[in-house]
Parts: sequence; C-alpha cells; structure tokens
Amino acid sequence: MAETTTIRVSRDTHARVTRLAAERHESIDTTVRSALRALRQDAMGHDLAAELTEDETAWLDADAG
Repeated sequence: MAETTTIRVSRDTHARVTRLAAERHESIDTTVRSALRALRQDAMGHDLAAELTEDETAWLDADAG
C-alpha cells in the first residue's frame, strides 16, 4: 500500500470491517477492495440479467453483412 487516505465511517461499520478482515486473515484494505469488487460484479450481473431493450435486440438481430 504505497499511499493511503482516510475515509469516515461509523464506529459500527469500522468494527464490522475490522472483524471481517480479522476473520479472513487479511488487511482492512484487502477486505474493502474485495467488497468493492463484489459490489461491481453484482451490479454487472444485474445488468446482464435485465431484459434487452428493443434497440439492443434489433442491433443483435441485424445482418452483419
């Protein structure tokens, strides 16, 4: 971790992330990074599961030739 900064979180959130990091035998930074990645993946999953719009369907059905 080359450069650090501070973010303000509630004492409860701090305790929860500290406890989770300890349970996972990793740093708080690694735990938060993993959580952020999981949130991004969840958002992508929701986007991929959504119904296609008419424009998206037309684009996919278009003749490429």
